[in-house]
Amino acid sequence: MALLAEYALTPDVFDATSYSSAEVCGLHLQALKEVLLHEGLVRDLRDGAWIKLFGQTARPWHPRGRELLKKLGTQRRLVPAHAALPQPPANDADWCDEALASHRLLPVAGVVVTDAIAALHASTPIVSSVAKLTSAAWWTARSPSVRLRRNFADYHVALDLVLRNANSLMFIDPHIDPSDVHQYSDLMRLLQTLQPRSIKPLVEIHRVAWYGKGNNKIPDVPAVLAAFQPLGAVAKATGIAFDVFLWADFHDRYLISDLIGVSLPHGFSTTRSLTAFTTWSRLGRAERDLTQRDFDPAHSPPVHRFQVK
Repeated sequence: MALLAEYALTPDVFDATSYSSAEVCGLHLQALKEVLLHEGLVRDLRDGAWIKLFGQTARPWHPRGRELLKKLGTQRRLVPAHAALPQPPANDADWCDEALASHRLLPVAGVVVTDAIAALHASTPIVSSVAKLTSAAWWTARSPSVRLRRNFADYHVALDLVLRNANSLMFIDPHIDPSDVHQYSDLMRLLQTLQPRSIKPLVEIHRVAWYGKGNNKIPDVPAVLAAFQPLGAVAKATGIAFDVFLWADFHDRYLISDLIGVSLPHGFSTTRSLTAFTTWSRLGRAERDLTQRDFDPAHSPPVHRFQVK
């Protein structure tokens, strides 16, 4: 299971009358909120028709549901998806069918529904009632960490949703070196995957100002600038201007985005060894924000900064 996952939800999950009481509805929505706003995305089915439904009907949406929907929007955790079925949904069951058809085109981690809709899909493992999520294998498989092989394929799978949907990305690794084809060519390939995005994210790269190995940590900006020349080809191909920040020294490695923060012990370097593994861990909200502040030039000025475009 990836550290960030995408889900589809039917509208009745937010309807207070779909539960035995409004209190029960609120409890389930609160549990969903903790997951969706920290480690999840929600598929906005049929080119945004799903989210528009909540503003165009007089159904009794639970206040916690309205609050969650608002935060999903402001945090940009709604992922638009093209219509998957010929006809627009007329009811909650149709929205589940639409979600499943969309899943067949591009998989989601799971489809969250109410008991009534779940009963119609008892033989479909990816569909689960919000009241029985703890019995769904795809829900219980969630984890704050993931073990990966140190290669492009595993890194790409782990970061796919982040790279496709994040509006800001901070690649933090003291030794990022675009000229090092042995360790960082796969990072250049990951950056290349940003090319199809119509709305380009803000991308920052953070590394140390000194260059080379050993104990000599004297800033060598010209050497770093030379090492970053290959990034120009990536900038041209993707249409993205990369902001690069050089710091006196740091050790820990992270990926910080507006959707998720990840701690990466080996950073973004890869290896051709088949036995090399690493474990990535998702940061808590507070830790993600503090890490972002640590590398904010307004909080602590870097040794040097430049842009590759």
